[in-house]
Amino acid sequence: MLFNTPIFFLFFAVFFLLYSFVFLKRYPRLLLILVGSLVFYAGWNYRFIPLLVFSAIVDYFVAIWIHRATEKRRKKLLLSISIATNLGILAVFKYADFAMLSVVDLVDAFGYEVSWPMLAFVLPVGISFYTFQSMSYTIDVYRGVMEPRKGLLQFTAALAFFPQLVAGPILRARQILPQLDVMPSPTWIGVKHGFVLITLGLFKKTIADLLAGLVSATFDSGAPLSLIETWTGVLAFAAQIYGDFSGYTDMAIGVGLLLGFKIPLNFRLPYFASSPVDFWRRWHISLSTWLRDYLYISLGGNRTHRYRNIMITMLLGGLWHGAAWTFVVWGFLHGFLVVATHQLSAMATFKRFSESEQWTVRLVKWAFTFYLVLIGWVFFRSPDLETAGSVLINMHTLGSSLPAALDYAGIYFALTVLALAVMHLVDWIFIRFGQGIERRGWLLWPILIFLQTLCFIVGAPSEAFIYFQF
Repeated sequence: MLFNTPIFFLFFAVFFLLYSFVFLKRYPRLLLILVGSLVFYAGWNYRFIPLLVFSAIVDYFVAIWIHRATEKRRKKLLLSISIATNLGILAVFKYADFAMLSVVDLVDAFGYEVSWPMLAFVLPVGISFYTFQSMSYTIDVYRGVMEPRKGLLQFTAALAFFPQLVAGPILRARQILPQLDVMPSPTWIGVKHGFVLITLGLFKKTIADLLAGLVSATFDSGAPLSLIETWTGVLAFAAQIYGDFSGYTDMAIGVGLLLGFKIPLNFRLPYFASSPVDFWRRWHISLSTWLRDYLYISLGGNRTHRYRNIMITMLLGGLWHGAAWTFVVWGFLHGFLVVATHQLSAMATFKRFSESEQWTVRLVKWAFTFYLVLIGWVFFRSPDLETAGSVLINMHTLGSSLPAALDYAGIYFALTVLALAVMHLVDWIFIRFGQGIERRGWLLWPILIFLQTLCFIVGAPSEAFIYFQF
């Protein structure tokens, strides 16, 4: 059930009416959220509902047992059960075939032939998101950050909360459970802001879908491309993944606001970043902060082996996105860039450069950071390392060794750059002036109506969201 399809609008309209005008007490609303979320999830594949509920049951009771345990050793054992269960589910459904295929390839590299049957499990949508969300609960209880909640219904509803269930943002238990305690009601301010975010998300998603053809021509066709066509495809993917993923999270946050729930920001103009470290403060914030708080700090953080901890965190962050060596390389690249940024910033010469506020220096830092991010996106999008290598070579090859550009290649390049700029410009305008615009209904509603009409005229609502595969 896609956010940008009529069936979701029908589903949400019924849900909103029931939540706002029929079920007014806490328990019926809680039950409605759980049932509605499971119906929403069943729209993808109802067979995986028991897996979601199983994760909720395990971590709900493990958290209670951790809280009751008096010995540190027993608390650690119980936490290990929670982590092993969640990561075990991920390992079976997401990484088992990748691991077996990697072993087969390794054996084959030594000249031996081996046949190993693949499991070929269907990947449950949203599994990477709700397992991380569930783990954060037991870890927080173990650390004493929060006490376990009484009520399996409430915890399951929190884990299955449909606006962010299948593609985030990753909600931590301490962010959503307190809201389910009070069960907020819709407010006019929240509804208005929610409509703004839904419209922005729909607008960015529409642009992302329009760029899909250029991306596919670069990474999937295998046809030789010119320098400008290759750069167009890489820039198109940078725009597509930003518009697609940030568009989804905008809509998720907006849907939550319509109901009175607050979901944290997940993007903050990431392509405005001035360093790789700054990029990860702006991109997929709920994942980067989750990895920092629950993995990086657990490894020792800045206290011991800082750079090793960064590399492990970024490698696992890359692998979180998908079971392929391209994602491992992507994670390694970003880990290396983050480590290099920290090392250079500690040197006197580069420290002055990194702290400079001169516009020329800021422009250089932005351009170099964006270039490095684009290199990373090549690995992220490529179906294999061979394709990634070919695209990178084409990006940096000058002269006549590449085929000549097709007609209108320059126009496609300019339109791609424009699309990327427009998405960030629209975000910047609403970050900077959004509150003022929302107070002026005579300006707000015409803008929203215009953008939504434009999206439904030129959009392709059948396109799935990229991050659903993770």
